[in-house]
Amino acid sequence: MTDDHRVSLTAYLYESFSGNTEARAAVVVLPGGGYRSISESEADPIALSYLSRGYHAFVLRYSIGEFAAFPAPLIEVSRALSTIRRNGASWGVDVNRIAVCGLSAGGHLAASLGTMWQDKEIAAAAGIDSGENRPNALILGYPVITCSLGQHSPLNKMWTQAAGKPPLPDMQSRLSCELLVDGHTPPCFIFHTFADQVVPVQHALLFSTALADHQVPFELHVYQDGPHGLSLANAVTAGGKVQYMNETVAQWMEQSCRWLQSVFKDNDQVND
Repeated sequence: MTDDHRVSLTAYLYESFSGNTEARAAVVVLPGGGYRSISESEADPIALSYLSRGYHAFVLRYSIGEFAAFPAPLIEVSRALSTIRRNGASWGVDVNRIAVCGLSAGGHLAASLGTMWQDKEIAAAAGIDSGENRPNALILGYPVITCSLGQHSPLNKMWTQAAGKPPLPDMQSRLSCELLVDGHTPPCFIFHTFADQVVPVQHALLFSTALADHQVPFELHVYQDGPHGLSLANAVTAGGKVQYMNETVAQWMEQSCRWLQSVFKDNDQVND
C-alpha cells in the first residue's frame, strides 16, 4: 500500500472451484498494538479463522509509531476498502458485504472508519470516491473507543503528536468514536471482557450506548473473565500462556459469523 512496504494489505482469497463463481463476503482485519506496533496474534490468525468459515479475508498492517499521526491510518484503511471494492469482480468479492474487524487499537481504527467514512477530507486524501470506504459491518474486539476516560492519554499522544506534530484543537472529540456515531454508522458486533484492565469495558459500553441512541443495530457480548488481548482466546493465539485461553470468550468468533450471516442477509434483501 506504500512504496516503502511499510503499509501492506495481505489477501486470503478463495478461487472459484467446480464452476462456483458466486462472490463471497469479506472480512478486513485490523490488528491491535496501541498504534505503536502490530500485534501479529491479532492479524493472520483472525483472518485465517474467517477464511476457514467461508469468507475472503484481508489483513491491513497500517501505519504505527512515528507514522501514525491522525489521520494516516484512517486514510490507509479507506484506501484498502477502495482497493478491495475496485478489484471485487476479479477477486470474487461481494462488494456489498465487506466487514471490518478490529481488535484493541485496531478496534479504534475500525470504529473510526465506521463513524468517519463520510468525511470528505479523508476521502480526498485517500484518493477515493465517496462511499468506497464504507464498511457494511463492524466487528470490534475489546476496542479502544474514547479519550474521555483518561486511561488512554498515551493513545492520544501517539496518534496526534507523532513526528512532532502538535494535536489539533478538536482532536479529543475526533478520536472519541462514541461522539461520532450517527445513523450512517454500520451495524456492529462488539465483544469485551469485564476483567480487562488495559482497556476498560466502559469503552465498549459507551459505544454501544451511542449506537442505541442512534438506532444503529448492534450485538454486544461482555464476558466476565479474561485479560486484554485475548485474540481468538485459544491455543492458536495464546502463545502457551494459559491466561490467554478462555473457552467462553473463544465463542466470539463463531458468534460474530452468525451475526454477519444475519446482517449480510438483510443487506441482500435491501439490495434486491
